[in-house]
Amino acid sequence: MRVPLVQPGTHPELAEVESRIMAERGRVSLLYQVLLNSGPIASGWERMLTAVRNQTGVPADLRELMILRVAVLNGASFEYDAHVPHAQKAGVSAGKIDAVRQDVLSGVFAPLERLVLELTDAMTRQIVVPDELMGRVQQHFDPKGVVEVVATVAAYNMVSRLLVALNVAH
Repeated sequence: MRVPLVQPGTHPELAEVESRIMAERGRVSLLYQVLLNSGPIASGWERMLTAVRNQTGVPADLRELMILRVAVLNGASFEYDAHVPHAQKAGVSAGKIDAVRQDVLSGVFAPLERLVLELTDAMTRQIVVPDELMGRVQQHFDPKGVVEVVATVAAYNMVSRLLVALNVAH
């Protein structure tokens, strides 16, 4: 790792953010021990990712497929490994969890899963989402849903890129 881990309880000025992390996550994970090097970043990160993971209408199975795909595309094995249990809990099959690791999306995915994974690929690989693809996303999701699906992919690109840049690994 390229920054030290901040052990919870060792910096009194971080007590409030550590408390929020504990309340939301049940522990201060390795990722948050890295983020605690900056209290404001750890605090904002916790609020943003809590909203993305727990306060949107994105179904858990779709959310976890998108998160796993982003992790694969960005080479963030820490994030992939961290989210496999969440995907399993959300009902994502082992076959689909394995399939997100393939370069080309397979036929194992249902149409809606394929759509959000195509969006994930476009946002992560090309950045610019083609109008045709966004049109299909907008046909399925209302504006709130579009923002929430896009924000999920964007947020987990942020997560994975931080993890990779700082060499965060188990």
